[in-house]
Amino acid sequence: MFYIAPLRKLLPQQVFRYLACGAANAVLDAVWYYIIYHYIVCEQYIDLSFVVVSPHIASLAVVFPITFLTGFWLNRNVAFRTTEVRTLPQIMRYALSVVGSILLNYICMKFFVESLGLWATPSKMLTTVVCAVYSYLVGRYYTFRQ
Repeated sequence: MFYIAPLRKLLPQQVFRYLACGAANAVLDAVWYYIIYHYIVCEQYIDLSFVVVSPHIASLAVVFPITFLTGFWLNRNVAFRTTEVRTLPQIMRYALSVVGSILLNYICMKFFVESLGLWATPSKMLTTVVCAVYSYLVGRYYTFRQ
């Protein structure tokens, strides 16, 4: 529907679907985070008796499993839907790729901010690009390979 003629010349359909799924999951993540931060966690620190969790980290911890599962479902059924691998091995591969993405985020941010001396916001933008390319390649050639 949205994969119109000008886009067909610029992006292969699978890349377009991957970007659309990523964007949809990012919007879903932001909406869930907002709701959980403001209405569930209520912007309060959470005392677990052995550690006190800040509201933004608590919200992140609640949102992560939701967007992990929706991201997996979208990638499996929309972006890389030609795969015939069973669900359990794929979700394990997806979890491994997410761990890799988290580590890559950390490494890139440390490198761009602390080694190159770039500001945090441009560093985050560069990191997002690097991680998106990584995620697509891992999804295509490992997690959802045919």
